[in-house]
Amino acid sequence: MRPLRPQVRTLRGISGALLATLAVMASLVTAAAPAQADTTVCEPFGTTTIQGRYVVQNNRWGTSATQCVTATGTGFRVSQADGSVPTDGAPKSYPSVFNGCHYTTCSPGTDLPARLDTVSEAPSSISYGFVGDAVYNASYDIWLDPTPRTDGVNRTEIMIWFNRVGPIQPIGSQVGTASVGGRSWEVWTGSNGANDVLSFVAPSAITDWNFDVMDFVRATVARGLAENDWYLTSVQAGFEPWQNGTGLTVNSFSSTVETGGTPGGPDPDPGDPVACEVTYGTNVWQGGFTADVTVGNTGTAAVDDWRLAFTLPSGQRITNAWNATVTPSAGTVTATGMGHNARIAPGGSATFGFQGTYGGTFTEPDGFSLNGTPCTTA
Repeated sequence: MRPLRPQVRTLRGISGALLATLAVMASLVTAAAPAQADTTVCEPFGTTTIQGRYVVQNNRWGTSATQCVTATGTGFRVSQADGSVPTDGAPKSYPSVFNGCHYTTCSPGTDLPARLDTVSEAPSSISYGFVGDAVYNASYDIWLDPTPRTDGVNRTEIMIWFNRVGPIQPIGSQVGTASVGGRSWEVWTGSNGANDVLSFVAPSAITDWNFDVMDFVRATVARGLAENDWYLTSVQAGFEPWQNGTGLTVNSFSSTVETGGTPGGPDPDPGDPVACEVTYGTNVWQGGFTADVTVGNTGTAAVDDWRLAFTLPSGQRITNAWNATVTPSAGTVTATGMGHNARIAPGGSATFGFQGTYGGTFTEPDGFSLNGTPCTTA
């Protein structure tokens, strides 16, 4: 019986070595495997979550043909996009990734909805992968509403077209051009019947960009399509395909919303205080007058959506105004910049004027304030 013991020990040694080898191989396989497998979603309104903070949505609503999106660790790709729809109508879908709330689905831990006048900045970044055998646009959607709603259709949709391929155009018509975020854009306005749409179209394809969403929000407020007491409800990045679309990719996406301001206006940056000077020139005749007002920004930061408050002397009443909206017509009034002059750059100025009537002796206002900060007079 003794000779059997060494043999048993040998078998045990072989078994131990084999188990150790298998354990090493298993650990190598485990180390080589991805932390999380890509997830493919083909349900028309199916969703999945990436990075623990953003929602990827298939969002196929304009066709019954199959569409699938595959969520990756940082974005998604359109893995199947069958069918097509006429290019003179709506697209067939909007596969996208978003931060915020969309039709009752909210991304994990989102700060949205957030009231606009409490948002100091909303930095975002995008990296797109395009294809050449489809008709589509690559676009951001920014949704605004008078209420902090998390369902249904919002009042105003801002679209940023980073690329367009084929005979397609935004809703409505082109109304001009604008510089937003340091880039030039075509500007289109219209309505799809459910909400207003303001589109900023890049003249050539943009594949990667870091920017502040609030630059486009402020431009929208300046055009009268939103108000500062409205809410930012979601930020979305994806594609609107009309024909095909397989291979379109959002390589990466990020969106952050910095809040903490006081409703009624963001907290001023103590390093960039508002400073201003007002020049008030008049032409007076019996019972009537005109006033030409120049608002100079003598501070170090731009003043967006400027509002100049002052009190008209007793007996004076404004009958019409230009280059600003001035309300009410008497007493303490506020002049508000319009779309073309809503921002006053550092060292720059905005000019507006109005005509009015008066009774008794004519005098000029003796105090002006810009967005709540008293101004000097020239």
